[in-house]
Amino acid sequence: MSDSERFNDHDDGLAVQEAKPKLKKPPMYKVVLLNDDFTPMDFVIEILMEFFGMSEELATRVMLQIHTQGIGVCGTYTKDVAETKVVIVNEYSREHQHPLMCAMEEV
Repeated sequence: MSDSERFNDHDDGLAVQEAKPKLKKPPMYKVVLLNDDFTPMDFVIEILMEFFGMSEELATRVMLQIHTQGIGVCGTYTKDVAETKVVIVNEYSREHQHPLMCAMEEV
């Protein structure tokens, strides 16, 4: 069989369009800190800077939002990253004897 015969189109004129995979973005989750009456404000600022990469100014604003509104958003992440951040922050808080709670909510 020659090269020209091997590559000849023998499908009787049918056009086949390749299907593109339909990719959808993964669900995103907000990581939040919840206010309590015992955790020092400086500790909350430390958490926000250390684990969420915030500047001191932004961390202070978020801390004040947590203090006045009872909750503050630390960031939005994929599920795995959000779960990891929640575990790390909660463990860090317990290690330092603070009741600060970190949680996640689907966006």
